[in-house]
Amino acid sequence: MAKYSKIAVLYGSDSSEWEVACRSGEFTASRIDEFQYDVYEIFARFGKWQLVAMRKANAMRIPFPEEARPEIDKTDFSVRVLGEKVTFDFVYIMQHGAPGETGLLQGYFEMLGIPFSSCSAFVTTVAFDKYACKSYLRDVDYVKLAPDAFVRKGDDVEAFSARAVERLGLPLFVKPTGGGSSFGISKVAAAEDLPSAIRYAFSEGATVIVEQGISGEHELTCAVYEDGGETKALPVIEIISENDWFDYDAKYNGHSREVCPAEIPEALSGRIQDISCRIYRHLGCKGLVRMDYITTAEDVYFLEVNIIPGMTNASLVPKMVRAAGMTITGFLSRIIENA
Repeated sequence: MAKYSKIAVLYGSDSSEWEVACRSGEFTASRIDEFQYDVYEIFARFGKWQLVAMRKANAMRIPFPEEARPEIDKTDFSVRVLGEKVTFDFVYIMQHGAPGETGLLQGYFEMLGIPFSSCSAFVTTVAFDKYACKSYLRDVDYVKLAPDAFVRKGDDVEAFSARAVERLGLPLFVKPTGGGSSFGISKVAAAEDLPSAIRYAFSEGATVIVEQGISGEHELTCAVYEDGGETKALPVIEIISENDWFDYDAKYNGHSREVCPAEIPEALSGRIQDISCRIYRHLGCKGLVRMDYITTAEDVYFLEVNIIPGMTNASLVPKMVRAAGMTITGFLSRIIENA
């Protein structure tokens, strides 16, 4: 018998990634076991939380017209549908960006005592911030980190840029410390372009990380989850971009090839899976998490953690799940029941 019965799938977000999050949330809701769970889809953006659709176990999905969507009561995370108050046993968080990947949403559910699919509020906050996450990993001996520099909005960008180029060289990658889907990210090949790239990154947040560009052989990604108290890694994917790097266009407009399982030496694949599990445990992760890497001939360089990985039919994790011989529905049940 399932541990939970009423599942809320919360999607949308307050960030630039909200449309991607909607696609992920809709896909996730559609694949949750229709025989075991009641599923309620909630769209949340800038404080407006509404019930988009519901599907009782063994029944059809019922969508609500946009002008008549029931409002979520945030005092206890409930909703009134057809005169009945509905509360939820479990929340599957599918928000990319704020607040679902910043820890704010997790903190809200922790205070209400409602189980959810992702890492704790604290771990989410640390892992989502690229600079903070790297700081937690600086002393480990099983993965490398690209040298970097940190700048905050209001600092002297021109002076910082000169120091960064002198210390890190070129090319450089400029990234908002929070955010995903490559929003606000630039590759800089000329020193004079760095200040404008930093200001562009500030459009996504108040802090920016500038990293030394690593010339790698493979760009790899691996997802990790918990099952019965055991940390497990899914098959590794290699990302081969047609563009200069794996930017938004390559990710979402078909300008990349994703090979799953990655056609790399078995030893390297096993090493990536082992590193991913160790990072998962080191950070104290829960639920489903994906890690990204660049490899050189000698080393593996950690790029970032994805606390809420994309979950559309074309996303990386579903490809890993299928390559592992599992169905998406069965895999989602594992995530829910092991929370």
